[in-house]
Amino acid sequence: MQSPASPLLLRDVPLWPNGKGSAVALAFDLDGPTGDAMLDGSLRQNPRYFSEGAYGPFRALPRLLDLLAQHALPATFFIPTWVVENWTEACTRILREGHEVAYHGHYHEYFRDLTPEAQLQVMERSRAVFQSRLGVTPQGFRTPSGDWTAETPALLRDFGVRYSSSMRGEDRPYVHPAPVGVTPLVELPARWDMDDYTALAYFEDPVFPEGQDRISDYRTVRANWIAEFEGYHAEGLFWTTILHPKVSAKPARLAILDGLFTAIRRHDSVWTTTLAEVAGWTLQQATKEQP
Repeated sequence: MQSPASPLLLRDVPLWPNGKGSAVALAFDLDGPTGDAMLDGSLRQNPRYFSEGAYGPFRALPRLLDLLAQHALPATFFIPTWVVENWTEACTRILREGHEVAYHGHYHEYFRDLTPEAQLQVMERSRAVFQSRLGVTPQGFRTPSGDWTAETPALLRDFGVRYSSSMRGEDRPYVHPAPVGVTPLVELPARWDMDDYTALAYFEDPVFPEGQDRISDYRTVRANWIAEFEGYHAEGLFWTTILHPKVSAKPARLAILDGLFTAIRRHDSVWTTTLAEVAGWTLQQATKEQP
């Protein structure tokens, strides 16, 4: 795994396009019922898990897209391609409304447990589904497992992926080391603090959280998320999220997102964009900073 401290790490105070004071790229993982029960083969005997996951692309996604449109905010959606196959029209709407779609495995695989050959097979399968069902080739990737192997960054780069949003160790974009003359893979780090599972998730089978009985007060969650954004904005940093429609786009929880989106929109100096746009800007800056 590469350290953020590379020769191409961006300067301490990023200069965002058009004089903007910070960058926000909202990101959502549209996992549906992919994940543990699908990977271990128990999904067919677990309709509760399936229906909880299916709620995301079926019911929560339209609600979320309406709210994003209301605030005129773009977003990036990381989607396992099994979800693309089974909710193609829902994913088509994401693109139709100007958002970005990106790689997130096929069944939400644990990349840290896969050989490089197996990782490449997942990527090839995912690309084929995106191209055949949605007519696009994604630029970005978020590892479903929240981790990867030492070979993954180079594998993604050689596969044609432009950026990853998988690592946690920075609050600004950076690039992974690459051979001279090769376009590097951009890393757009996210933080567990902005994963809605940490405050709002409750699943009985597979059990999450362990021990159960933990849903945070919605007012506290909204205040925490707004405070996280405001802190990043005050320092002129890059900020993204790890949110899941099936977790945070339920009716009462939309007020949390609405409050967050309203707070972002209060600042005219925030560059609100997609992760692909931030990656493009990062590569331009990295090129300028090479000796």
